[in-house]
Order: sequence, then structure tokens, then C-alpha cells
Amino acid sequence: MIAKSKIFEVYESYEKRRQLYTINLVPGKEVYGERLIQENDCEYREWDANKSKLASSILKGSPNVGIRKNDVVLYLGSASGTTVSHVSDIVGNEGLIFAVDIAPRVMRDLIFLSYQRKNIVPILADSNKIDLLKERICTVDVLYQDVAQKNQVEIFLKNADLFLKNGGYALLAVKARSIDVTKNPRQIFREVKERLEKEMIIIDQRDLEPFQKDHSMFICKKR
Repeated sequence: MIAKSKIFEVYESYEKRRQLYTINLVPGKEVYGERLIQENDCEYREWDANKSKLASSILKGSPNVGIRKNDVVLYLGSASGTTVSHVSDIVGNEGLIFAVDIAPRVMRDLIFLSYQRKNIVPILADSNKIDLLKERICTVDVLYQDVAQKNQVEIFLKNADLFLKNGGYALLAVKARSIDVTKNPRQIFREVKERLEKEMIIIDQRDLEPFQKDHSMFICKKR
């Protein structure tokens, strides 16, 4: 049986294991091969934690991811739209997602997705070059970043400073091996935490094993 979870607009069931769902914004349409389930007069999309760091964070116990209905979200590192599509379900038709990625191939998939989901705005751009984003993005309620670059923390803080409203939530999926392959991931996570604490309030941190190897999710709030 599918029921509401403690996370806004996210649902869950307990059969053999805990499974997450969002209510499908576009009934009858799946995005990445996920199961569609009819129950409680709703159509739910199964949310695969092995393909989504945000889902992984929720399953690992994050108490609040900060994304709510009608929110405006800046999503850096959107890829082809797996997690973006579930955020699209969460924010609904009155919400908006600026989905930024640097890769033309995945942007093509994201553009096709935006034809079905009108609350997604695909932007082909480098998240590191914020001057090029200024004229295309407004102030947002939530920043979500999943970018595999060595300076991912710097990118996160620059974009939060420019686009995130005061008191807004900012989620950073840290890829330790992208920062330094020679260091222990736990050491990198400690260093990231120290860097973030200088400029933001850290609400929660979760290592994402076994769903995502050498990853940690930081959930922050702008001062």
C-alpha cells in the first residue's frame, strides 16, 4: 500500500523493502522505464534510488529535502532528466525547474522531456560560468547540484550566492572521486563540510552508500 512519507509530495510503500514514489504529473507517461502504479485514484511513478541521488538521500534518512509544491528550482547537472522528472512531479504545474547541463547529448533528451512536462526549462550551459546564466534564471527557492567537476563546491556556492533566495534550501550531491581520487572519500566529505559551514547552514548530511558509491548529500540553508 502506498502512503504519504514525511517528505513533501513524496510517497512510500513497505513490501520487501522501502520504496519511494511521486504522483505522475503526466499520467500514462514513464520517463526512464520506471513502473507506473495505479492506486488511491492516483498514478504513482516508482522512484529508483539506484538512479537518483535525491531518492538515495531520502532512503538514507534525510528528514527534509526542502523541495515543495510550487517551488522554483535551479537544478545544476540535470543529465537526461531522471531525478529532474521526479522534482517536476513534486513542484507541480505551478512550480518551475531550470534544468542546466553542459552536455548536448543529454540536453536533447531533456528537451523532449520538457515537451511533456511544461514546468521544466532546459538550459544548455556550463554551471561554472554563472555570468552566462544571469539573464536566463530568476531568484529560486531551491538549488540542487549534481555536477562531477573538481571545483563542484565552488560552483555550488557561487550559484547559491547569485540565484538562491535568503533562507532557501540548497542540496549538494558530492562526488568524492571527482574532487580527488587520491584521498579517502570521508576525508573529502569532512573538507566539504568545513567549507560549506563557512557560508551556509548545514541541515543534514547523508552518505549515499549502498545506492551511490563515494557520494554524500549535503542539505543546506542559505543564511
